[in-house]
Amino acid sequence: MPEPILRIRNLRPDEIPIAVEWAAAEGWNPGFADAACFGVPDAQGFFIGELDGEAAATISCVNYGDAFAFLGFYIVRKDLRGRGYGLRIWEAAIAHAQARVIGLDGVVAQQENYKKSGFKFAYANIRYGGAVAAAHKTHPDVIALADVPFAMLEASDTSVFPARRPAFLRAWTGAPGHIGRALMRDGQLAAWGVIRPCRQGFKIGPLVAEDRVAAEAVLSALLASVGGGEIFLDVPGPNADAVALAQDLGLAPVFETARMYTGEVPPLRLERVFGVTSFELG
Repeated sequence: MPEPILRIRNLRPDEIPIAVEWAAAEGWNPGFADAACFGVPDAQGFFIGELDGEAAATISCVNYGDAFAFLGFYIVRKDLRGRGYGLRIWEAAIAHAQARVIGLDGVVAQQENYKKSGFKFAYANIRYGGAVAAAHKTHPDVIALADVPFAMLEASDTSVFPARRPAFLRAWTGAPGHIGRALMRDGQLAAWGVIRPCRQGFKIGPLVAEDRVAAEAVLSALLASVGGGEIFLDVPGPNADAVALAQDLGLAPVFETARMYTGEVPPLRLERVFGVTSFELG
């Protein structure tokens, strides 16, 4: 019998939880409010492949402005792998990006396959995880992230991400359960971060700081806000201070991804990235 035809369509915003639940089943540990935030930058950026009306594959390729897109949620149902369905939905996602440079955080084992599609390795991101205690003392200059002028927040984010994403930032920092803290120095934003509840523990991301001291101050405040517990922090491998901070907290590597791009991106201040926002949307 011939293989059934894979029907590919956009996920509606209210269907994005399908992709998030599949990610949870793969052990990616998404946050409880992720789905509501992920559809904000590009409502047409999520795709599903269906066989006879049943979900068979998912992927996202979220367009940020006119020059950059980020690919994620690339999952084929386990019983359907190896039949070419993944390639079909991959091609639909890539086409959605049009001429934009595309980024992704891929599992290390798939690097060679991504290279065949035009992606080039940029650096490794490492997920650290473990149980930590809440800080007993917080820095006096740490404030609620909501009290920071949004223009400052966006400028900081643009220095570490290849595109402007104001709508996503507003959604991410204001989502239910997401707690944000920031450190000000001489009226300037020195560090900021968000902690959110996930299926397992809490994830901290983003965590952006001028230096390790500032990063530690915000991280301590975030931990205090949830009372400590199990946390996960996704750290760019090239940022030695961020790696050291994770290790000094007693966190251990959980897994690693390969950040890859199809072309050139603006110079990024990776030394400021102490925690990646999300492996799914960058």
